[in-house]
Formats: sequence, C-alpha cells, structure tokens
Amino acid sequence: MIPGTDAYDIAIDIPDDDVERLLSVMPEDVGAASALSYCRNVFLPLTTACRYTCTYCTYYDPPGEAELMDPDEIRETCRRGADAGCTEALFTFGDDPDDRYTEIHAQLAAWGYDSIHEYLREACKIALEEGLLPHANPGDQTRDQMAHVADLNASMGVMLETTTEVQAHGGPRAKNPGQRLNTLRVAGELGVPFTTGILVGIGEDWHNRAESLLAIREMHERYGHIQEVIVQPVVENERWRSGSPDLATMRRVTAMARAALPEAVSVQVPPNLAPARDLTDCGIDDLGGVSPVTVDHINPEYEWPALQELTAVAEAAEVPLTERLPVYDRFVDNGWLSDPIEAAIEADTDAGERFRSILNRGENSGAS
Repeated sequence: MIPGTDAYDIAIDIPDDDVERLLSVMPEDVGAASALSYCRNVFLPLTTACRYTCTYCTYYDPPGEAELMDPDEIRETCRRGADAGCTEALFTFGDDPDDRYTEIHAQLAAWGYDSIHEYLREACKIALEEGLLPHANPGDQTRDQMAHVADLNASMGVMLETTTEVQAHGGPRAKNPGQRLNTLRVAGELGVPFTTGILVGIGEDWHNRAESLLAIREMHERYGHIQEVIVQPVVENERWRSGSPDLATMRRVTAMARAALPEAVSVQVPPNLAPARDLTDCGIDDLGGVSPVTVDHINPEYEWPALQELTAVAEAAEVPLTERLPVYDRFVDNGWLSDPIEAAIEADTDAGERFRSILNRGENSGAS
C-alpha cells in the first residue's frame, strides 16, 4: 500500500504478486524497440527557487540566490530555439516557491503576477508566439494550479522519482510520494498528456522500484494519459557524492519499466545521464528531449549529446531514429490537445509547418 498524505487521499494498492512478478524481469525478458525517437527542445529554467532541498539536486538555489528568467530572456531563448528547428519549450522550476523566497515573490508582484503559475502562463504564451510548443514541469501541483496552465501546454510532467520515503528527500521540506501521485492523478483528471519517471539510486530498493513503476501503470490505467516514463539514474554532482547506479542496475530497472508499462507508453532514458547505447536492448524507445541551444540546467555538468551521437546510438541498435513533438502522436490523433495547441500545430506559419512535418514523419515511420 502506497500511503497518501493528510492533504491528498491518493492511496494505491499494489498487489504483492505484481511486485514479485516484476522483480523477476531481466533484460533478456524484453525485446528491443523497432525505432528510437527524440525531441528537439530549449530548456527554460523559469526559476531556481524550490520549496524542497533534495540532497542530490543542484538545480535549486536558496533564498536570496534564486533567480527568475525575465520575459525578454524567455522570448529570446525561444526565438533561438525556433530558429534552430526546435519544437519544445521545456519550462522547469523548483516546486512552488514557499514564503522564504521573498525576493522571488516581490519580483513576480513587480512584474504584475500573483503567483509563479500566473507567470508560467505568460511564459507559455511567449513560447507559442515564438513558434514552440510548451511542456511545463513545475513539480507538485494542485488541481487549480495545473488547470490554470494546462491549456497552453502540449504536454506536462513531473518525476514521481519513488513511492518510498528516502533520506535524500529528508529535512524539514521533504518531498512526499502522495503529493507526487496526486499530481499524476490531477493530470489524468484534466486530460493532460503527461511525462513522469523514476529516479534510480537515491536510496530506494528493488521492491520500491517495482512498486513505483506499477503505481505509474495504475495511474495510466485509470486515465490513459501517461505518454512516457523516464528511467533516470542519479548522477554525481557538487551536492551528491553517493554514487550512481551501475550498468547492471540500469539494464535491469529499464527492462522492468518496459515490462511494467503498456506498449503505448514509451520508456525513455536521458542520453546525457544514462548509457543509452547499452540500454537499447532493454526496451527503451525514446532518447528524450535534447537541445542544440541550451544546456541541461538540472544537470549542467552533463552535456546534451549532439544529434550525430543519437544517430550513432540508433545505428548501433540497427533501428531508425525519428524526431517527435513534445506531445506524442497518439494524443494529437485522439483529440487530447487544447484549442490553443491545436491551433499552433495547424497554423499557416513556419512553426506550424515544422510541427506538421514532424507528425507526418512519425506517421510514415510508424513511430509512436
């Protein structure tokens, strides 16, 4: 049983038999995908403020040091991304900044915004104006918060990370699995195509990994909204010196993800953090979002691979590499998109042409 919290009644019952079956899965039990996909994006760290203080995270800055991207910087970054052929504006920020971040809240007020979600909505408008499809990853969200920005996003996401309490989340402002699961539920109830995933190596055990993957499956079975699941290893950085999972661990947990999830849900590994070439036979079919314009602001020490490197991964696996949009084709085809996102894709503009050409490419190659 995965507990909820006082605020979120989100308990999920994962049968022990299901966990045990998933724990028996090994890489040889799954098949390699017939194609690999990726998305070309720009990374926009809307703010580095975060209410949490996870010990493996270098993204957040403490009060007094956290920053906000200003509207001009957002517009210029999106414009450079569109010029480079990108389709996705990936907006990240730490979970809803708490009251300690007085300077962040003062700056938002000075710009005329009541909250970070008000500002995110404006940022998404800018991205659409500049020819990119927004994909926002604002962490835990209430229903009202997500509903306020969902119509201006092609897709959204949050990493579940794990369903267990781990010391790496510890301290007075710790993440709670119930809150994360509630965000997945809210996305399902609102009909938002959604990305989530697990973080491997932060203190969870194999049972926790299986349970986390099955909890994601349970959410998808309820709502059908999970488009991809990321299997991401924790990596060494200035705040985390406790090591990263080895290749055998990554191969096994990736195979477990493929076995746990419906075929339509993609399994992704981030190619700047995980040994993608060594995982293609474990069921991955996506290499995530990579940027020709911006760094990975969450893991700045780990550079994005060039497109040629992704091509080399696909060639080594003897499968085609296909570009995709930040929202997967089936959600476009099955009417999941909001009116503003549909309008952006159908627009008689260079951006609309670019979006449609990628969709047509995916259809012709058979990629999901």
